[in-house]
Amino acid sequence: MRWENLSPDSEHGRADAALFGAEAVTTRTFDTPEFRGITFHEVRARSIVNRVPGASRMPFEWTVNPYRGCTHACVYCFARKTHSYLDLDTGLGFDSQIVVKVNAPDLLRHRLASRSWHGEHIAMGTNVDCYQRAEGRYRLMPGIIEALRDHANPFSILTKGTLILRDLPLLRQAADVTDVGVSVSVGFTDEELWRTVEPGTPAPERRLDVVRAFTDAGIGCGVLMAPVVPFLGDRPEQLRATVRAIAAAGATSVTPLVLHLRPGAREWFMSWLARHHPHLVARYERLYAEGAYAPRWYQRRITRQVHDLAREYGIGPAGAGAPRRVPAPAPEEAEAERPTQLTLL
Repeated sequence: MRWENLSPDSEHGRADAALFGAEAVTTRTFDTPEFRGITFHEVRARSIVNRVPGASRMPFEWTVNPYRGCTHACVYCFARKTHSYLDLDTGLGFDSQIVVKVNAPDLLRHRLASRSWHGEHIAMGTNVDCYQRAEGRYRLMPGIIEALRDHANPFSILTKGTLILRDLPLLRQAADVTDVGVSVSVGFTDEELWRTVEPGTPAPERRLDVVRAFTDAGIGCGVLMAPVVPFLGDRPEQLRATVRAIAAAGATSVTPLVLHLRPGAREWFMSWLARHHPHLVARYERLYAEGAYAPRWYQRRITRQVHDLAREYGIGPAGAGAPRRVPAPAPEEAEAERPTQLTLL
């Protein structure tokens, strides 16, 4: 494994000056059912606020990623390629070799206090999930949210993890002084599809419980309907069932995103497809013949169908990356509000 080539920019596909050295790495394993088979590499990073490359399609410029690798083990995860910069496997290695930037909260606080920082929006959960299983042990997000709150810096979080409910009081505090956006990723509600393509994530129903809990707490929560998986999760009745469930949970918006297969993710996904749905391999090769993204005609068709369903059920698309203003809780609500961790299943 090599650490010297890992840089802030390598989060998004470039590797320049070292982000941390091998002397700053501690490797741990934990003999508990939750973490069995997973190795954690604790590092003291040199930087935590990363600039998104100009060519990116992302609607934001800055990100914070306290982890690298993800126990959610989504077979389609576009971030798999980043593990290759450490000479780590982009398949099982990505799912089980987790880099933990243990000093992330302190680094962020220092960056926000610097004269060169001008309070730009920071997006989290855009590379790997900041509320993956490891966060339950390392608890990096409370310190990160506190730093953003104390500097009134706008931010957004995208997650598949139910652990975000632990930090609901902190998110409400942050929303009292800055713009906070919260979104949950739910691409489908089909249980069989979930168990095979997202084996380490909470069930879609549990993620929609997160949306419901935020809505009940007065915090608008959108849903990124991603990914819509061609030929496995795109039938009209599947799209309808998913949008209906999203609406029932009280989501403020639903934004569909068709599966994309970047290098690293593409190879792992196609090997999974060959094992589980060999009859679809040729169809995928044709659909993604031009690159990582499905053809525009297909993307437009899915987007139109989802938006039509969203209007039918009374919800609509979110603005491009726009954070939502979240109201502060009334004093009498604060004591009563005690969010709990939802179960994985």
